[in-house]
Amino acid sequence: MERNIRELKQELRSKSREFREGLSPERKSRLDGEILSRVLALREYACAGVVYTYVSKPIEVDTFGLIAAARKAGKRVAVPRCVPGTRRMEFFEIASADDLVPGSFGVPEPLPERCRPAAADARPLCVVPGFSFDSHGFRLGYGKGYYDRFLADFPGVTAGLCYSGCVRWNLPHGYYDRAVDILVTERYIRRITGQFSGR
Repeated sequence: MERNIRELKQELRSKSREFREGLSPERKSRLDGEILSRVLALREYACAGVVYTYVSKPIEVDTFGLIAAARKAGKRVAVPRCVPGTRRMEFFEIASADDLVPGSFGVPEPLPERCRPAAADARPLCVVPGFSFDSHGFRLGYGKGYYDRFLADFPGVTAGLCYSGCVRWNLPHGYYDRAVDILVTERYIRRITGQFSGR
């Protein structure tokens, strides 16, 4: 059964990757812009003093626009660094893209010696990546478990960013998986909180 679930997840990742790789640069830019507009319109974003966000790779929903907008709005921005030899992430506050260097898996990461560890305020917002999300807020990540471990103790609101073409009705998930509170696509905002007790 576990092997079948792993195979199913890999198949779903492949389908999402195929969809994303099939987007023209113009269409991807348009979809990213529409998703960004919806994130910036969230009341949870407006209330957040610090925004935790992933640093996007070319295949992901862009977050460089979000980082720039949040900094311009006077918000603190924190991005993750994978802790070597573990499956854990630490978040550090950055002032600009100059604080980033190539890190784990080729993803830009903050320089610990230049950045201070993130300190959550009363209403932090964490923007979460995923190959796919389902209608209940569960995500299909890259299979390494970094975000699952981090989100288990995150005290604030979580928002998953995803193209609507990669959203599924149901995704396989385990007992310890945490659904995001909000799902944001280029077409809609779906609020998840309260639908599932297994959070």
